Amino acid sequence: MFKKLWASVVEFMTDVRGEIKKISFPTRAETIGSTTVVIVFCIIMSLYLSVLDSFLVWLVSKII
Repeated sequence: MFKKLWASVVEFMTDVRGEIKKISFPTRAETIGSTTVVIVFCIIMSLYLSVLDSFLVWLVSKII
């Protein structure tokens, strides 16, 4: 029973080592580019939601 358990643990660790070798990390330029896109998108969306919220507040105040 322990041999079977140990063999499955060894096989799992071998598979993990093989998968870790497949990992590719982004370059510095790719990371900076992706971060810039996310920050710009967040700024644009926050401005859009702010304008939309202000409009809806104005609209509701006119209705009431």
